[in-house]
Amino acid sequence: MPQSPITQLSAVDLSVQIANKNLSCVEVMQAYLAQIDRFNPQVNAIVSAVDSESLLQQAQEKDQELARGRYFGCLHGLPMAPKDLTATKGIATTLGSPLLKNQTNLSDSLMVERLRQSGAILIGKTNVPEFGLGSHTYNKLFGTTLNAYDLTKSAGGSSGGAAVSLALNMLPVADGSDFGGSLRNPAAWNNVYGMRPSRGRVPAISPELFYDHFSTEGPMARNVQDLAMLLSIQSGYDARVPLSLTEDPKVFTGNLETSVAGKKIAWLGNYQNYLPMEEGLLDALEASFSYFKDLQVQVEPAQVNFPLEQLWECWLVLRAFITGGKLGSLYQTPANRELMKPEAIWEIEQSLQYSAVDVYQASVKRSNWYRAITQLFGQYDYLLLPAAQVMPFDTAMDWPKNIAGKTMDTYHRWMEVVIGPTMAGLPVLAIPAGSLHGLPIGFQLIGKPQAELDLLHLGYAWQQATPYLQNRPSILSEGFRQ
Repeated sequence: MPQSPITQLSAVDLSVQIANKNLSCVEVMQAYLAQIDRFNPQVNAIVSAVDSESLLQQAQEKDQELARGRYFGCLHGLPMAPKDLTATKGIATTLGSPLLKNQTNLSDSLMVERLRQSGAILIGKTNVPEFGLGSHTYNKLFGTTLNAYDLTKSAGGSSGGAAVSLALNMLPVADGSDFGGSLRNPAAWNNVYGMRPSRGRVPAISPELFYDHFSTEGPMARNVQDLAMLLSIQSGYDARVPLSLTEDPKVFTGNLETSVAGKKIAWLGNYQNYLPMEEGLLDALEASFSYFKDLQVQVEPAQVNFPLEQLWECWLVLRAFITGGKLGSLYQTPANRELMKPEAIWEIEQSLQYSAVDVYQASVKRSNWYRAITQLFGQYDYLLLPAAQVMPFDTAMDWPKNIAGKTMDTYHRWMEVVIGPTMAGLPVLAIPAGSLHGLPIGFQLIGKPQAELDLLHLGYAWQQATPYLQNRPSILSEGFRQ
């Protein structure tokens, strides 16, 4: 059975077709439910699915609203499945943990509030690693999400379910979140786009409002225009979040086409051989630099004047500080520990070893890192890094223990390449960069502080210049695999 042309439309086009009443919300919902029925059993990307009868009823109500002249916004009638780390009223928010499998009584998160206000219909959640820890999407509650391009490989994480749903046209756009590459890694491994925005660009309400800004929600999409559309909904000031940015989110709804000729990019590569990389990966990434040349964008090697091992040391302290603070209450009940991911227990127990002085000193080191990496913007318009240090690995692995002969000493050391932008609070656009061994690879394109629009401009130019989006998963044409 061929795919519906509806699910192959961009989210922007789909939004226009609904607003103009060329497509009904019911037709759209029927097409996406058929796509999900066809592919989700094979990849396990969407979980906690809402009953299809209820979804079709909600779609019919959206059509009726439109007939009465009430249009909610650009997501009107679009099916969406928030990541299973963000709270949704009436749909289980499990964080991939058996301890939270029945957690259905939460209020909507701020981002989900905005999705609903813009007319989105929530069809379920996208799968995550337990508590969002690790860049490989598996958990005891729902199982493993499989890579859209190879069903034996990891989808990445923690936004693995979101990335695979996009790659297989099961969602028009998707939200993700990112602390240690959780948007960037799965986007690269599934050949889609993702943005980790600047601190405060996409506000979130949490018990702690001032220190917990390492993780941020952001948009994921099959193209840059759709990404910008979703960012315009997710972003914007909210008085409940004191560090949220005040810039009008409508800035992301304009034409993204602009000349990028003359821009300069600092290629940080493997940080002067500091980071181990899987053989062939850097060469494959650098082979795509020719497209920057076509855009008259200059890419040149550069380095950050900072001891990278110090960055890792302060990362360990600050990551444990936040993660231990969030999950510590679950750990306090001894019976819960048998049901908790070992990496979660490790983070909590690490946090118990650190003092307030340790956290302060780590924050000072982080501040020095910010000063060092942002100095590069005196010479360059953007920075560039690989999105991952390895290729997608076998789904049976929990995490890579070795890269190029170097032992990984923690569950997240193999993703060390992503921590620099996180620790600096810089906006990052994950962009496709071709393939290696038949699997997608990608870049982290890093912008100046709060310069998401500049990233979208170069990302759009890159999308126009490169053929990578034409590389769709073979499963889309092969259909069911026996």
